[in-house]
Amino acid sequence: MIENKSNRILIYLFFGFAFFIKAHAQNNTEVKELEEVIVTDQSEKRAKKEASLNVETVNSSFIQRNLGGSLMQSLQRIPGVKTISIGSGGSKPLIRGLGFNQVIVVENGIKHEGQQWGADHGLEIDQYAVNRVEIIKGPSSFMYGSDAIGGAVNIKPVPFPKKNTLGGNIDFTAKSNNEQIGSSLNLFGRNENWFFDTRITSSDYGDYRVPADVVHVYNYAVPLYKNRLRNTAGRELDWHVSAGFVGEKFKSSFYFSNIYSKSGFFANAHGLEPRNVDLELHDKSSRDILMPYQEVTHTKISNTTSFEIANHKFQTQLGFQKNFRQEWSHYVNHGYMPPIYPADMYAPQDLERQYDKEVFSVSVKDEFSIGKHQITVGLNAEKQQNQINGWSFLIPAFNQFNSGLFAYDKIQLNELWMLHGAVRLDYGKIEMKQYTDWFESEVSHNGQTVQEYLKRSEDLAKTFNSFTWSAGVNYNPGKVSFKANAGTSFRMPIAKELASNGVNYHYFRFEKGNPNLDAERSYQFDLGIDWQENKWSVQLSPFFNYFPNFIYLNPTSQHDIYYGAGNQVFEYQQSEVVRYGGELQAKYQFLQNLSGEILAEYLYSEQISGSKKGYTLPFSPPASVLFGINYTPEIKHLKDTYFSLDYRFTAQQNQIVPPEKTTASSQVFNLGLGTKLQTAKQDFIFSLQIQNLFNTRYLNHTSFYRLIELPEMGRNIILSVKVPFLIHP
Repeated sequence: MIENKSNRILIYLFFGFAFFIKAHAQNNTEVKELEEVIVTDQSEKRAKKEASLNVETVNSSFIQRNLGGSLMQSLQRIPGVKTISIGSGGSKPLIRGLGFNQVIVVENGIKHEGQQWGADHGLEIDQYAVNRVEIIKGPSSFMYGSDAIGGAVNIKPVPFPKKNTLGGNIDFTAKSNNEQIGSSLNLFGRNENWFFDTRITSSDYGDYRVPADVVHVYNYAVPLYKNRLRNTAGRELDWHVSAGFVGEKFKSSFYFSNIYSKSGFFANAHGLEPRNVDLELHDKSSRDILMPYQEVTHTKISNTTSFEIANHKFQTQLGFQKNFRQEWSHYVNHGYMPPIYPADMYAPQDLERQYDKEVFSVSVKDEFSIGKHQITVGLNAEKQQNQINGWSFLIPAFNQFNSGLFAYDKIQLNELWMLHGAVRLDYGKIEMKQYTDWFESEVSHNGQTVQEYLKRSEDLAKTFNSFTWSAGVNYNPGKVSFKANAGTSFRMPIAKELASNGVNYHYFRFEKGNPNLDAERSYQFDLGIDWQENKWSVQLSPFFNYFPNFIYLNPTSQHDIYYGAGNQVFEYQQSEVVRYGGELQAKYQFLQNLSGEILAEYLYSEQISGSKKGYTLPFSPPASVLFGINYTPEIKHLKDTYFSLDYRFTAQQNQIVPPEKTTASSQVFNLGLGTKLQTAKQDFIFSLQIQNLFNTRYLNHTSFYRLIELPEMGRNIILSVKVPFLIHP
């Protein structure tokens, strides 16, 4: 009853505020009749029309307007883009249902390398430092190599400051659901040629709340104190520095960044004994971070240099990354693990797992024109090594090397027709190291029981070679534009898929790798239709995708007896897979300041061979449609004012792979408003969101916590203020 009253109050407040603003605008502005003027970013529009793949581009204003707990959560409004969310502060991308190592993230031209194979591993990106993001839907291997088999998230560099300027901006963010407080300070400057750009970001949040008093974790009831998921608090501290030289034909930029985060795991759904959680200890504070928790530090150093010689534009990139991730959890013995943790162990008693990855990368690219041909050739190479530590084992330490050579040709036949063609050669090698248990287990040999240190992984080396190609055509007769692209992609299997052999305590399952896996390959056909006329704008992007050897984690009838509590064994296998679907974006301008839009997406996938023939793929997002209304009144002393209301309907997902569970349909409302206050000397940019307006209880099929029936975050009011400033014009 109280909940219904609060919902009505929120609606009355919103519409009352809207009517007040409208009346204020009518009473305080001079009425003039002008011809309609529509301003668009022509360069971005032209680039999208000329691209062979389906590409969506958003800027920092879009991110601020749709601000979520992480960058990918802020991009979920884009059709075809979803996330695997890890609580309120972390997530990883899903593009058309593919994620993990099937989608790459590129930041400032360097492929972002973390521990992206785990569903509990978030993306170490500071969304306040993001200026422009390009989402590429579909295979992008000819540009980026392995791991781009499902698409790419390309985070573009921040533009160079204008000459002889010194300025910056300050961002403040507050969120009601988990009492998050965040701020980010940016300072930049430039003389004629030399520039610098710095940013520091801090965020602190408490346990987030869900619209439930009790949740059931694998058939046992867990009471929630004040609706909070205990131990999901966290904090983040990031810094960025870029500096360099900008000339007419020579540019060189150095980038330095460090992303640090510490966040807890829902205490009742992690570890060896989640039932033995000290509820009184955890419920004393909603902002403390107790075990189990993770700490991640991601350091990145890179240089991008470009220069022009005659008709050639050369670009070189050098990069170094270090991803250091630790999972802390109380030691609990299972199987033949000793009841008392040895004092002379190489790892601290509470260090469950540690991954320490270092990555070195280099790339060279040359762009030039010959007649109607715009040609790009390039090569890149990457070397990474990943060391492990901790008392629990899942994947072995490994070294990996990847290299590729590509050529891309864009042919402008005439004003209407454009052709695209690309080829790429790749070579990859991965070497995994032997790992043996630090404790003895009982093993039977010929009827006799002996004690042995079991070997969990063998020394293993695998090499992979690949040839991929892409061909496309664009036809732009005017109000309607068409594009079609066909191509192939590939992906090297990763260490987890080849050699994992341990309990994944986040999912209460035993995961076992397959050293006989081949490189994953994909064949895809994409279409794009864009029609714009007067008040209408419509985009349709259907696709078809075929995998002859898709890699997936297959549940078996076996159960582990050595390292857990009888967890079900999952093994990596390959099968033929067919996928098809598409996205629809339609917008109609009812009035000069009132518009509506429809954003829809659909995906179907099916395994057509293997032990799970006839099933879909894990984490397959259901169909959804979003209806949005946007009102942009003109108000004196204010600029870019908007009111928006989104209604998203997500269909039920019955196509699952056991032990996944079916997910019911859901209906969620999000409300937003914002404006820019212009004073004599200073601008203030405000945005306010109310996510999950009616505090609806619903499940997200792609969420990390879906398997334990955990509903999504409840109502969340987000206030964001951006204050740009200029010290020296």
